[in-house]
Formats: sequence, C-alpha cells, structure tokens
Amino acid sequence: MTAARALRIGVLNGDDIGHEIVPASVTVASAAAEAEGQAIDWVQLPLGRAALDSHGHTMPEGTLDALAGLDGWILGPIGHRDYPKVPEAVNPHPILRKHFDLFANLRPTRSYPGIGCLRDDIDLVIVRENNEGFQPDRNLHMGSGEFRPNPDLTISVRVISREGSQKVARAAFQIAQTRKRRLTLVHKNTVFKLGCGMFVEGCYEVAEEFPDVTVEEVIVDTMAMRLVRDPQSFDVIVTTNMFGDILTDEAAGLVGGLGMAPGLCIGRGSIAMAQATHGSAPDIAGKGIANPYAMIESTRMLFEWLGHRHERPACLALAARMRRGMDRALADPATRTPDIRGSATQQAMVEGILAGMEE
Repeated sequence: MTAARALRIGVLNGDDIGHEIVPASVTVASAAAEAEGQAIDWVQLPLGRAALDSHGHTMPEGTLDALAGLDGWILGPIGHRDYPKVPEAVNPHPILRKHFDLFANLRPTRSYPGIGCLRDDIDLVIVRENNEGFQPDRNLHMGSGEFRPNPDLTISVRVISREGSQKVARAAFQIAQTRKRRLTLVHKNTVFKLGCGMFVEGCYEVAEEFPDVTVEEVIVDTMAMRLVRDPQSFDVIVTTNMFGDILTDEAAGLVGGLGMAPGLCIGRGSIAMAQATHGSAPDIAGKGIANPYAMIESTRMLFEWLGHRHERPACLALAARMRRGMDRALADPATRTPDIRGSATQQAMVEGILAGMEE
C-alpha cells in the first residue's frame, strides 16, 4: 500500500437500522478523512434483505470477490432471524468471517459519564474467537455442527482447534502489549476438559512469545459475576466464541447498552471488517432515534487498525479526530440519543460528532 493511493472501503448497510447508522458512519469518517487529507473510495455493495429483494440472494454473486479487492469494509447489522425461509436467504456475516478468516472479534467496552453506565471506570477489550465454537454456521468445513437424528434428540458439536486457539490468543496478546500488559483467559476447563482445555493450552503456548504480559485465568461463570462486581479489574480478555458472544453483551449492559458496543473483525491478512455488536433493531428502524455510536466507533476502529497495519499516519489522525468528536457529543445530553440519557435524534447526534471533530 502506497501513501498516495486512496483507501477502498466497502459499505454494506445490512438490515433495518443499518440503512441509517452505516450512512451516518460514512458521513463522519468522510469528514474526518477530508480534514486529515486521507482519500477514501467508498464502494457500495449489496447484502442482506435488500439484496434478496433486488438481486435474489442475501449474499449476491460477486460480493465476496469485490470485497477481496478492498482494504476493509463496514458491515451493518443483519436481521437474519426475520429472513424468509428460502435457500437464498442465508445469514451473510458468518460467511464473511469464514471466507476471509476473520478469526478475532475485538469488542471494547468503555464507560462515559452521564449516559447511564453502571460504573464510571470501565475500559476493557474482549477478544472473541470468531470461527469455531458451538456456532453451527461456522464450525465445520461443510454441513452444520448441529443436527437432529430423530424427532426427540438434537446434537450440537463444539469445535475447538489448537490453531484457532493460538490465532485468537496471539491477537489478544498483541493488543495487551499496547495497553496494560494484562490478559485474562476465560474458559470452563473444569467441565469441558478437552475443549476448553485445548483453548487454554493454545493460549499458554502463545504466551511464551509475550513474557512481558501477565496472564490470569477466570472460569466463565465467575467471569459473568465479576464483570458486574469488578469490571475495572480487567483489561484484555480472550475467550471462545460462545462465551465471548454472551460476555460482550453483558459488558455492553454495564456501559449503556448495545448501542455502545462496537466491534472489529480481524485476521492474519490485510483486510478487516467493522461490525457493531448489536442487532438490526427493526422496532426502531425509520424512527430516527437509533444510536449510531457503536457503528461509528467500529468504523473508527477500522481506520485505526488500517493506520497501524499499513503505517498510514493519516488513518491514525482521522481515527483520533473521530474519537474526539464522539467524546464531545457523548458529553452533552443534547447530542445523545434517548437510549443513553439524551434527547437527540440520530441526525442531531451525528451533527454533534461532526461539530466536535472541528473543535
């Protein structure tokens, strides 16, 4: 990647509020990029329910090939539970994660004053393994890890590999090195002696590469309690797919809800995917009150990652500018949406972020 070349970033709106919060993210990122002199080519691509209606498939032919030529993309929330029961209505995001081997899902949790956080001293990152575990749509090469051999019996298979555990552990250790050099392994090897046992083994094998990072272990049910009681005692947490899925939603509840839950999917390659934690919220779609923070922060994380990955100072500068704008907007109830103790519409919050970036 050369300094002169514009970044090519895909835009996939997803479903429901995705058609509102993804364009809001593009608006904020575009303004920050212009201010910092970073050229961006935004590439709109079809995906989700709108793509099913317009192209006959939620993952139209050619979308994966187009994404492969980009530097990264923004994926809006997917409302796949409400898709029609037809073969063409697949859930797109597990396909994206597996196809591009986006094995680590980075989900930060941070307190902001005045928005309804249960504590004001939370600043942690949960690194969730993305492509294995119990999730039946991504834990086998072909077929599904969940099946029903007779009408009264269902079997679910959890897949844990040494390589998968090592990959997500390495990503977590690398993040820990940039923060407080503390890493917590969350598992349940007291019961899942082989599955969680292999995850822990893989993590400790990678730990030998990072002697400057302190490692502790916490059993997942204890972790669920401690996230409520003393979340400030954690910095970087790494865990398996299903445990991470649950714990990150719990963590979001501590800091204002799912509207405050950003995420970034990364792998070994040079591509990353900005994807907020929350769902598509069809109940508030079109009302202009959806909190855009999680999607905008996910987008900011994408540019920060690209800046470090490709040594592009302008990307780091635009990410820092976006952070300043969001911090200032979140500090004022007049530029916060109602879910975080504000009175603003989504558009007013976006305008508050844009104004905060100029100060």
